[in-house]
Amino acid sequence: MATFTILRSTRAFLPRQSFQKYQISSIQARRHLSSYLVTPQELAKALKKSPPSPISPEPRVIPLCAAWFLPNDERKGIEVYREKRIPKARFFDLDKVIDKHSPFPHMLPSPKTFAEAMSSLGIRKDDTVVVYDTKELGIFSAPRVGWTLRVFGHPKVHVLNNFKLWVEEGYPTESGELYNVECNPYPIPKLDESKVATFEQVREVALDHNKEGAEGIQILDARPNGRFTGKDPEPREGLSSGHMPGSINIPFSAVLDPKTKAFLPKDQLKKIFEEKKVDPSKPIISTCGTGVTAVVIDTALEEAGYGSPGTRRVYDGSWTEWAQQVKPSDSLIRKDE
Repeated sequence: MATFTILRSTRAFLPRQSFQKYQISSIQARRHLSSYLVTPQELAKALKKSPPSPISPEPRVIPLCAAWFLPNDERKGIEVYREKRIPKARFFDLDKVIDKHSPFPHMLPSPKTFAEAMSSLGIRKDDTVVVYDTKELGIFSAPRVGWTLRVFGHPKVHVLNNFKLWVEEGYPTESGELYNVECNPYPIPKLDESKVATFEQVREVALDHNKEGAEGIQILDARPNGRFTGKDPEPREGLSSGHMPGSINIPFSAVLDPKTKAFLPKDQLKKIFEEKKVDPSKPIISTCGTGVTAVVIDTALEEAGYGSPGTRRVYDGSWTEWAQQVKPSDSLIRKDE
């Protein structure tokens, strides 16, 4: 509070012209990230203008590490965060900020749990948050965390495209243990349910597939083709592979550059969706294994300007919930011969 008072007093004694320049530069600092996906260069400039200082009363740019790996991977998100991260980055634990009462992994937390997590990370409601992945995977879990912040109404959220390029292009990194941050009260938000698809809603879509008069809602599945067809097993033991009736397989890796692991350019993304015969005039639900890489597809749709943002949803429970909830008599798990 004392720092805030000193800063305000300093401004009060600035000449009028200097104060106007200060106001303009402050506004520009808050506008430097115009698109949802940001490049390493854009983030570096933004951090220089609005660093994540704990004493600044102005809106800051906060790098948020969303590192996460599949359960059959020996690597852990917190470990790669400790090894190499963007300076002053916070760590969002995708295995902990969840609905702890759900039997399914990564289900969205309650608004209260979300607010508590943001508070513990020292993130304020007016901060600009840039979520990023690991240098090993390029783009994987960061879109899910970015989407989580958006469905809970955080105003300024972006995804770095990507940390692998950040490292390769020589931008600064640091290593070490988690450090203490000053907690900030974060208001309990309201979930935007229009962006989330539930099991019941997706089941209705699958049951209506090929029926006359059906809405024509499209389901895009981000899992690898082998799991989609049923030829390869799921990474979670005991879970059947296969796909939902009428769903379209677009493995999340298809929308990423094979070398940089960054999102492909907009025109290439659009071409992928056109080749898969995705109709931009109809609603789209993205799904995957646990609702993580589904958001890679949802983000690619947004980046390509493909379809209406108001008719795009992510199936939160995704295949892990689906394969455990559907009844055998429904025949809602299909496998290719």
